[in-house]
Amino acid sequence: MSISNSNFNSSRFVLTGFPGLEVHYPWLCTPFSSIYALVFLGNCMVLHVIRTESSLHQPMFSFLAMLALTDLCMGFSTVPTVLGILLGFIQEISLDSCIAQSYFIHGLSFMESSVLLAMAFDRYIAICNPLRYSSILTNDKIMKIGVAILCRSSLLTPPVIILLKFLNYCHPHILSHSFCLHQDLIRMACSDIRFNNVYGLALVISNLLLDAVLILISYIMILHTVLAIASWEERLKSLQTCVSHIWAVLVFYIPIIGLTMVHRFGKHLSPLVHVLMGNTYILFPPMMNPIIYSIKIQQIRRRVQRLFCLKRA
Repeated sequence: MSISNSNFNSSRFVLTGFPGLEVHYPWLCTPFSSIYALVFLGNCMVLHVIRTESSLHQPMFSFLAMLALTDLCMGFSTVPTVLGILLGFIQEISLDSCIAQSYFIHGLSFMESSVLLAMAFDRYIAICNPLRYSSILTNDKIMKIGVAILCRSSLLTPPVIILLKFLNYCHPHILSHSFCLHQDLIRMACSDIRFNNVYGLALVISNLLLDAVLILISYIMILHTVLAIASWEERLKSLQTCVSHIWAVLVFYIPIIGLTMVHRFGKHLSPLVHVLMGNTYILFPPMMNPIIYSIKIQQIRRRVQRLFCLKRA
């Protein structure tokens, strides 16, 4: 059955839930609600501890607060649609809402990558140039870095996202995930999408790929500095300050690589695999980051323990 381009543009997009698991949606609500609760409570707890504990008013924890805030926003950008699908309230999404959600998801991904790069820079200065740490990473510099991260993430994305509004969508309006992604929308378009493809690739290279390369270079330089330290205990102590950040980098980049590989080479795979990888990409980093930093950073762990002890008392 053929449908005109105008009808496609005025119609809504079907959100893919969890194919084959529709009868289990009431049961799936519980684990997904629990995950979203962990995302919200965990990141709010990290923000509260950093704000109220004066000993944590340091550059490293300022960047951690940026990371927690980014993870909170990422959760909020997808909670309504995923839970709405599981509860049976939402099956479709309008083009405008889809474009807005796509903007926030991609923008927040770039923001998280930028924050992880800033945290790598913090670790590099702390280990490779410790005597100048406080003079380099002043509050003014941290604020400027935060503004640069926000501008980089929010101002570079609109050109490719806004153009989605003016494309003709003549292919079936069935999204591959429980939320909207740029690559999903251009897959359904019949208009000229060369700008979207070229600009989108440039964004990924200049943000995610460049950040990953710079993070890797920073750790090569950190490792070079640490290996020059004579004492094994001091080497270990220096590297331990980087463990939580390394885990955060892996938790962020591995799901992105997995989702990219599934999109590129997994066309023969079940739609359920695509949906699960998409939700892992969205949910895994915001859920794991508070856990990683609460376990690995002693100051946060002690403050959280005191917080729960006071509540029990």
